[in-house]
Amino acid sequence: MKIVIDKNDLLPLVESIVEQVFSRMESRDIFKGRLAVDETEAARLIGLKKHTLRDERLRGSITASQIVGNRIRYTASDLIDYLASRRFQVSD
Repeated sequence: MKIVIDKNDLLPLVESIVEQVFSRMESRDIFKGRLAVDETEAARLIGLKKHTLRDERLRGSITASQIVGNRIRYTASDLIDYLASRRFQVSD
């Protein structure tokens, strides 16, 4: 008996699992125990230039936190949510 599953039915489940795994990895490995990183480090982690990440933040495309001294910090979930919001599906 062969079971046929449409890939579009599995896509949300796979995306959810991948997001959870990356979330755990980001907070443990890349952030080295820190809760958040500065704009320079955040931009490096997601492959953007610092000014591009700043512009995205000012446009409201990515969330961030402002701490004492008006310094900007990004959490792992800020970066993951930003990347997830830019996902696209490649046509077959």
